[in-house]
Amino acid sequence: MKPPSRREFLQTAVTGTIGASFSPALAPVLEARQRPGGGDSQVRLALIGAGGQGMSDTRTALRVPGAAVTAVADVYESRLARAKELWGSELFTTRDYREVLARSDIDAVIIATPDHWHSRIAIDAMHAGKDVYVEKPMVQMIDDGQGVIDAARETKRILQVGSQRVSSIVYAKARELYRSGVIGELNMVEAWINRNSAIGAWQYTIPPDASPQTIDWERFIGRAPKHAFDPIRLFRWRNYRDYGTGIPGDLFVHLFTGIHFVLDSIGPTRVVATGGLRYWKDGRDVPDVMLALYDYPKTGSHPAFTLSLKVNFAEGVGEDQAFHFVGPEGVLTISGSGVTLSRYERPKDPGLTIDTFPLEMQQRILAEHRAKYPPRAELRPSHEEVFAPPSGYSDAYDHFVTFFDAVRSRKPVVEDAVFGFRAAAPALLTNDSYFEGRPIAWDPEAMKRHS
Repeated sequence: MKPPSRREFLQTAVTGTIGASFSPALAPVLEARQRPGGGDSQVRLALIGAGGQGMSDTRTALRVPGAAVTAVADVYESRLARAKELWGSELFTTRDYREVLARSDIDAVIIATPDHWHSRIAIDAMHAGKDVYVEKPMVQMIDDGQGVIDAARETKRILQVGSQRVSSIVYAKARELYRSGVIGELNMVEAWINRNSAIGAWQYTIPPDASPQTIDWERFIGRAPKHAFDPIRLFRWRNYRDYGTGIPGDLFVHLFTGIHFVLDSIGPTRVVATGGLRYWKDGRDVPDVMLALYDYPKTGSHPAFTLSLKVNFAEGVGEDQAFHFVGPEGVLTISGSGVTLSRYERPKDPGLTIDTFPLEMQQRILAEHRAKYPPRAELRPSHEEVFAPPSGYSDAYDHFVTFFDAVRSRKPVVEDAVFGFRAAAPALLTNDSYFEGRPIAWDPEAMKRHS
């Protein structure tokens, strides 16, 4: 069943204490985004990297009208067998992604490999004439970013990074609210993700048939340091710096994507990170708890602000995630339930600190103060407005609608190579700060790290 459209969301997203709804000014934008530029003409897809994320991406993509999958590449033989179970015995499968790129019956590829393969396959795919949907982070290393950007510009192929917040009606609403000035001048953003589960901490199942016969180990290793065959490193690759990007590349990058979209920001100028390996001492070489601070400069009409990000895999209470955009007049919160706008009136009475003064002076100051600020029994007024998506809404589905629209119409996407790199870079710099034990300076305009 197809998830609710943006139009349906506009009609049904009315909840909260004062009957909040989307403004008429936003409706034309969202309705325009809902109309595909090239109709429902077929887009023939290939999946490169048929792990959990790749399979999920492809299932979501195939719900969009006109999408078809014609080929799958993966280094593990049983995943190729599973792909044929799902999408037909006639499906072309291979361990070598280059055989997929050489085919003329493929319009676009989904790249959902381990991170250390993202840039190489994306560049090869664009030069082979394919449009690209590449999972986040777009690159594993800072030095990879410019090559992907250059390839997209040279080939004029569509490249969209798979962090779906830029296509979400929830984030579109948060963006509209922020731009309207309802929270005042932004001074801080904080976001967190807590995961209290083994799978949430990347403890994925190791299949019993994993062997050098069923796995192309050398192809998996690629440019990473050579290592003896070890299926744990393949199926739990996120735990290792050789192939993944740890918490920042897996999760912080989503948060940067959302922040940059809502605020029209291009990134921070300084990164400071801390954390450690607190619970999952299973051989991984990346932290399971990370906390980082980022300085965002004043740019144009946007004020300077501080960003705080936290991810905790050792959390003992539960699993949750949220954003807070904090201003002097209110807070915007983005969570699984939608967008909440909490507005507050600052108390007029600034209070007194007079205990250390002589008693007579205290009484005189208090009398003058009471004349200016009469006592009030009630709390300061406040209210909340909640903007919730309809049941079953999927921003991942909308992200593929955006991608297929661009493939058909050739119009640019928001989360292109430049946007994708500006979201990936501060995440990667978080790792640099943690492992180097020092703050890292970044030029978000030039997209270069300062020494």
